[in-house]
Amino acid sequence: MKIPLAYNLRNLIVRKTTTLMTAAGIALTVAVLMASLALVNGLRAAFSNTGNLLQILVLRKGDTSELGSSVTREAFAQLRSLTRIAQSNSGEPMASLEMVQVINLPSVDNPKGMNVTLRGISPVGIEMRNVRLMSGRWPVAGHREIIVGRSVMKRYPRAQLGQHLRFGRGDWNVVGVMDGGQSAVNSEIWGDLNQISSDYNRLNGLSSVLVRATDAAAVPALINRINDDRQLNMSAVRERQYYANQTSSGAPIEFLGIFVGCIMAIGSSFAAMNTMYAAVGRRSREIGTLRVLGFSRASILLSFLIEALLLSIAGGIIGCFVTLPLNFVTTGIGSFTSFSEIAFNFRVGFSVMATGLIFAMLVGAAGGLFPARNAAKKEILGALRET
Repeated sequence: MKIPLAYNLRNLIVRKTTTLMTAAGIALTVAVLMASLALVNGLRAAFSNTGNLLQILVLRKGDTSELGSSVTREAFAQLRSLTRIAQSNSGEPMASLEMVQVINLPSVDNPKGMNVTLRGISPVGIEMRNVRLMSGRWPVAGHREIIVGRSVMKRYPRAQLGQHLRFGRGDWNVVGVMDGGQSAVNSEIWGDLNQISSDYNRLNGLSSVLVRATDAAAVPALINRINDDRQLNMSAVRERQYYANQTSSGAPIEFLGIFVGCIMAIGSSFAAMNTMYAAVGRRSREIGTLRVLGFSRASILLSFLIEALLLSIAGGIIGCFVTLPLNFVTTGIGSFTSFSEIAFNFRVGFSVMATGLIFAMLVGAAGGLFPARNAAKKEILGALRET
């Protein structure tokens, strides 16, 4: 015979002050864990949404990032002549020679400045990316004009439409704002390749080449062809894979969040344990009465354990509601690959909330097991005599 669930719910309501305090402690623990997971989830989403499945990023052999790579125009000319490269709307090969540099801009979070990715790009490179113009216009080739990503515009006061940024050899006009969806493109500034490379004296020492294959079958073939060509001295990787590798920037934060969450979980478990021990102490006669009515020790143990789980689930739900507003918050983190800030939104999705609730239940189970066992071990006469 099982004890009705209504019995546990009634006891939690009767002890509403203690219940709320314990649930709040569990909620805080869950919120800390969920916030760190939401941050890493948002970073992963930003990088996983960057790139095209048919596109290949080509760097100098041995280099792992665009910032440290060097590609000559002669190598680019040889590369774009390879077969199985898609054609642009104008009929030219979809191969984009690009230059990546970092510039320092004061941000809303750091007035002293943060590194931002500056990309010298050609019209075919813009065509190869899934971006739309939010406001203003695209930069004109040969002019000192730039377009900024949506996140750059939000986080850097100087990077506003119509303003000027000073880098390289002079001032650059911000003529547009672009939106790359949830991708890392929103954290970049683009300008004309030739103009930017001239400003940094890198006319023949660019950073990378982005290539689009004709179809999915051509992607591995092109990668192998580039990697095996000793004359080119280049290495190729899928564009999606290159950006996915950059999620390592969030690993320390994820570890720290889990570590802090576990430390707090120990405290929350003891709080839940004290609450349940107090409940067992106050309800000794009830436990004795339940035994007289025929409820087994196992039923009593299960009942008190369920009560602890209900308490923790309440805390987990509160923690989820506390963390949900983070979905509208934009933050940034430094990338170990590009040495610049990547802006993204926290993502409190179903998986993060499910993890938070499971974590809360584990805390409740750890805190409720020993009090429940203590309740189940009480002798009938001893429990009835306790006051």
